[in-house]
Amino acid sequence: MSLGLRGVIRRRILVNFRVDAQVMQRLLPGPFRPKLLGDHAVAGICLIRLEQIRPRLLPAVIGISSENAAHRVAVCWESGRGDRQEGVYIPRRDSNSLLNHLVGGRLFPGEHHRAAFTVQDRAGAIDLSMRSLDGSVAVELRGNPAAQLPPTSGFGSLSEASEFFEKGALGYSETSKRDRLDGLYLLAKSWNVEPLEVQHVHSSFFSDRARFPPGSVEFDCALLMRNIDHEWQSAPDLRLVGGPAGRSP
Repeated sequence: MSLGLRGVIRRRILVNFRVDAQVMQRLLPGPFRPKLLGDHAVAGICLIRLEQIRPRLLPAVIGISSENAAHRVAVCWESGRGDRQEGVYIPRRDSNSLLNHLVGGRLFPGEHHRAAFTVQDRAGAIDLSMRSLDGSVAVELRGNPAAQLPPTSGFGSLSEASEFFEKGALGYSETSKRDRLDGLYLLAKSWNVEPLEVQHVHSSFFSDRARFPPGSVEFDCALLMRNIDHEWQSAPDLRLVGGPAGRSP
């Protein structure tokens, strides 16, 4: 899986939740542990529209577009040499693209479930819903660009939030082979985020009380990115060290 892809991130929304660190740890496979914001873990959903996606050396005109969702957790771990690393653990990816579903995890890292997306993105206002075709996952979001993070956010500033998530460029995704994760690296040519004021957010994953007991998860903030040239590059697979059963949504 050495093939590289390039394209444009037309819209990327990071919907973020603060999670009790002990609760989050129970849902992570080894070797991961939560990357903390204060005393809390940080998890969320990356809702991303990709355009002009194609192999690195081919022209943009042949590229494809897709709407995608990735449930993710900010994590850190030690490499085989004992160095501290950080990135994101992704228990599930969903896409409206049949091609993403067919080639993900085969020709390129990242297995995708099929999903239906409804998106209105006009004059900055965003109204998005996603339903997986297997009925396992649903997400709803309505919001508008804002001047600042909500006062309840655990981040002290937009720059602090931006730096926190920029370090999560390396993602490891669940696969059908339960003993390993697919590695995928996002190389963004620029990194600009703005706050998104959220009027409504719902996630079937984070509202599942079997995973997250009452009081263990709370919405923190949402961030918006637009029009980012980027590349996806494969990273070495990661072998799991144990971990809880039934991790994926």
